[in-house]
Amino acid sequence: MANLQLAQDPAADALLESNPLALLIGMLLDQQIPMEVAFAGPKKIADRIGELDARVIAEYDPEKFAALCAETPAVHRFPGSMSKRIQDLARIIVDEYDGGAAAVWTEGNPDGRELLLRLKRLPGFGDQKARIFLALLGKQYGLTAPGWRAAAGDYGKAGTHMSVADVLDAESLGQVRSYKKKMKAQAKDAKAKA
Repeated sequence: MANLQLAQDPAADALLESNPLALLIGMLLDQQIPMEVAFAGPKKIADRIGELDARVIAEYDPEKFAALCAETPAVHRFPGSMSKRIQDLARIIVDEYDGGAAAVWTEGNPDGRELLLRLKRLPGFGDQKARIFLALLGKQYGLTAPGWRAAAGDYGKAGTHMSVADVLDAESLGQVRSYKKKMKAQAKDAKAKA
């Protein structure tokens, strides 16, 4: 496993490396905010409740959990809706994987195709996010499931700078940002021509 640098903060990145639930929550939060803020979110939660455990989060009073997600600095720019998604994710980890987030990608030794299906069943994980997370697991988290690259699609290709799966340091973060900016501009152009 590589030294993760997704939050660009050593303590937050260490939590992402050591706690699979933190990595899942960071990916869940990675929308409509900078990637580093999203992946720093799990550390904020852990600091505020004392640990990052699926059972603790699943059983937390929803109003109190939403309030702690909204504390400054907020876990996400939409703390109310995201706190609900985080709790929904934690409940699935508890109910279907006995509280162990890594079981999502290890239980029963799933191949890439099966793993993609499992990820897409998680709250907030659509097709694209599931493929990106699968690529992140394969490229940086030591996943060796057969067929993971194919299941991750373009995000699984080696040598790309398309997503969080390709962020290894500040330089590669800049390359990913440039790629995303280019894709947004192309999409905007295509829409304008339609």
